[in-house]
Amino acid sequence: MTCMKENTQFDLAMELLITNGFDGLAGAITVLLNTAMRIERSRYLQAEPYERSQRRQGYANGYKPKTVKTRVGEITVAVPQTRDSQFYPSSLERGLRSERALKVSLAEMYVQGVSTRKVAKITEQLCGFSITSTEVSRAAAKLDEQLEAWRNRKLAAFPYIFLDARYENIRHGGVVTPCAVLIAVGIDLEGRREVLGISVSLSEQEVHWRQFLSGLKDRGLHGVRLFISDAHEGIKAARRAVFPSVPWQRCQFHLQQNAQAYVPRRGMKKDVAAHIRAIFNAPDAEEALRLLEQFIKDHQETAPDLATWAEKAIPEGLTVFQMPQEHRRRLRTVNMLERLNKEIKRRTRVATLFPNTESCLRLVSAVAMETSEDWQTSRSYLKMNKNLFV
Repeated sequence: MTCMKENTQFDLAMELLITNGFDGLAGAITVLLNTAMRIERSRYLQAEPYERSQRRQGYANGYKPKTVKTRVGEITVAVPQTRDSQFYPSSLERGLRSERALKVSLAEMYVQGVSTRKVAKITEQLCGFSITSTEVSRAAAKLDEQLEAWRNRKLAAFPYIFLDARYENIRHGGVVTPCAVLIAVGIDLEGRREVLGISVSLSEQEVHWRQFLSGLKDRGLHGVRLFISDAHEGIKAARRAVFPSVPWQRCQFHLQQNAQAYVPRRGMKKDVAAHIRAIFNAPDAEEALRLLEQFIKDHQETAPDLATWAEKAIPEGLTVFQMPQEHRRRLRTVNMLERLNKEIKRRTRVATLFPNTESCLRLVSAVAMETSEDWQTSRSYLKMNKNLFV
C-alpha cells in the first residue's frame, strides 16, 4: 500500500515536470519533499497511517505548513507532526541547511555593520533569490532577541567560576575608545563548562564588574566555591562586595608573567620561573608555603623587590589547594578561556572598529553562545563528586 502511494506521488512529480518544464520544479520538489517527510514519520512511529502494530512508538498528529525559500522560489510544504512533538523530518532539516547558513551570513554581515541594501544584493547573488532590506532588519531583530534571552536566562549552581576581561575598540563621542568586555564561565555540578554571562560597557571598571556579578547573582547563580581570575582590581573589589564569602584564586599563569617584571637580571629569569613553578606544583598547601618562604629568603638580598612582591602576590595563587586534588590542575589558571577569547578576537578583528557598544555586545554574545553550546555537547571538563558540594 505504502509503495503504491509513493509511486503515485512520484508520478505526480514527474507529470508536473513534463507538463510545465522548469516552471514545474517548485511543485515537483514540494510533492517529493512531502512524500519523503511522510515516509520518515512512518519510520519514526514504526507504523503506517491507520496500521495496527505491536511495534508502534507513537501516533501521527496531522501536518503543519511551512514556507521555505529555495533556488526555484518559495515552496510551502506540509511538515508531519506527532503527538509527542519530538519528531522533525531530517529530510527537511537537510533542505533547510542553506536557509540556516543564509541566516548566519546575515547575522555576520549585520554585526559587522554591512548595510541592509548590500546584504540584500549579496544574498541574491549567492542564493539565487532576493531578500528585502526589511527582511534583513527583521532577521537582525530576531537575532538580538535570541541573544538577549540567552544573556538573561536563569542560572543554577556553579561551584567554579572563571572571570576574564578583554578590550575592543568602539567609536564613542567621535573618538575611538577601548571598551571592556566582561566574560564569566562556570563549571556546573556535572563538570560541564558554560558561558554564564557577557557584558560590554564603557563604565568604570569596578562599577562594571559589580553590576556584572550582581546580574549573575540576580539570575540565580549560587553554590559558588571558587572564583578564578587575574588580579583585576575591579574584579577583586566587586567580588568582595557581591560574593564576600567565596574565596578567590589568582591565575598562576599570569602570576608567572608578573614575576618577571621584578627580576633584576636577565640571567635570573629562568631560575626564578622554575622556583615559582615548584611552589605551584607542590603536593599540598603546607609544602607550597614552605617553598614560598624559602624563595623569599633566597631573594631578599639579590632581588628585594621580587621578594616583597612574592610575599604578597604568590599566596593569592595558592587558594586552589583548598579544592579537591583532582580539580586543582584545571582551576589554577584562566587558560581555559583561551579558546573563547581566540574565537572572539578572530571575529572582532574583521569588524576592526565597532560603531557602538550594542554592536560589540551583539557579536561577542553570538560567539560566546555558539562556544557555550559546543561545550554542552562535549566531554565533561571536570569529574565532579556531587557530595563535595552538598
